[in-house]
Amino acid sequence: MIAESDQEICFMSGRELAEVIRQRKLSAREVMSAFLRQIARLNPKINAIVAKLDDEQCLRLADDADRQLARGDEIGLLHGLPFAFKDLDPAVGFPLTRGSTIFRDFMPTEDSVLVERLRRAGVIAIGKTNVSEFGMGSHTYNEVYGTTLNPYDVTKTAGGSSGGAGAALAGGLLPLASGSDLGGSLRNPANFNNIVALRPTVGLVPSAPTALPFLGFSVKGPMGRSVDDVAFLLSAMAGADPRDPAVYPCDPNVFAEPLERDFRNVRVAWCLDLGGLPLDNRVRLLLEGQRKTFNDIGCIVEDACPDLADADGIFLTLRAWNYWHTLGPVLQEHRQQMKPEAVWQIELGRKLTGTDVADAMARHGELIQRMRLFQEKHEFLVCAVNQVPPFDANIHWPREISGVPMEHYIAWMKSAYWITPTFCPAISVPAGFTADGLPVGIQIVGRYRDDRGVLQIAHAFEQATEFGKKRPKIALA
Repeated sequence: MIAESDQEICFMSGRELAEVIRQRKLSAREVMSAFLRQIARLNPKINAIVAKLDDEQCLRLADDADRQLARGDEIGLLHGLPFAFKDLDPAVGFPLTRGSTIFRDFMPTEDSVLVERLRRAGVIAIGKTNVSEFGMGSHTYNEVYGTTLNPYDVTKTAGGSSGGAGAALAGGLLPLASGSDLGGSLRNPANFNNIVALRPTVGLVPSAPTALPFLGFSVKGPMGRSVDDVAFLLSAMAGADPRDPAVYPCDPNVFAEPLERDFRNVRVAWCLDLGGLPLDNRVRLLLEGQRKTFNDIGCIVEDACPDLADADGIFLTLRAWNYWHTLGPVLQEHRQQMKPEAVWQIELGRKLTGTDVADAMARHGELIQRMRLFQEKHEFLVCAVNQVPPFDANIHWPREISGVPMEHYIAWMKSAYWITPTFCPAISVPAGFTADGLPVGIQIVGRYRDDRGVLQIAHAFEQATEFGKKRPKIALA
């Protein structure tokens, strides 16, 4: 059984933990020690944190953080918090495998802008979080580190590609985490692990280095055990940087402010299946029960759905084009070391013509315009995050949903990736558990650049339901 003092530290909010370190009510060493004990207990069972430094190195870094405080040095917002970067993000001192044996021994020489920013904010880097191979798909398994399992049921997937981060948060191995999202890689693991994650508006958080800075489909974002923690971490992540020309100027401090808001008469569009996507009955019934919550906080909830008819083709075309551009040379040299889904995905991009890409871009512009007009009336859209609950970790992806065959390895997650090309902020927040105890989240989509509004309504929903407070039993054993 986890010691009461360790439990208190490991499941304290990230915001509160940073404050008690700052006030020297707890030392960074005490905090680090508690998390190291939790990692030692639980990580062998769920495999969330990889490439971890040894405990003595971690404690020395914590001691350095304590000495900075003792000297009265200027410290960052996240000073003293143990942290692990996603294994798609270059971080000096740690391997960048991307979940591929091709890059098993690759050591980056520079941090990404996000890693640099988080280090400057004071996090203590202790390792990486596990990912799906090249971040493809939403089930975290690879031949470098193995499979990440769900703390609520270790026979199930933790989602992906930020699955290691999601499982680590749920299990109390980290106080906060960062991730990335192309087609659901922040939202899906949050949904499967009963935590919160925000896919920010495209351009809010810098993504450099990136080969295609203006494509905009992949974003970096915050993950936490509460909406408040996600907002707190976002305040350290957001803001322009000259190395990412697609990022717009903003005041990140606004996200650290209180999230309370009156939602009386705010119009919410209710469309769980986004106009007819197959939805597992366990997910549908559970989410339908939460419509009343939005009414109870004052919203006017209406059956309405934006026209996302082109979202599938737009996303699949530009995703494939992106992967062919970035991974085509790797495929040509290392085909035998890549999973079949990666080979299929990259080769799909190889077959595209300039006309195909231009047509997808033109239709993308039209979709963004349709979404903007739809949201003039409805400030928020509520839908499913995932079309299924957490599935068996031994399969690579669900082959059918409610009797409907899935045509490819990401077809089961259209409820997430159809939102991606809107470029709007979208959050996954806990919405309950199936009869057999599997977490299910709900997705709330807001207006372009209204990330704070999305955080506010998610916070109101969270406070009304409190599903996020239920911890996995394995994390407390």
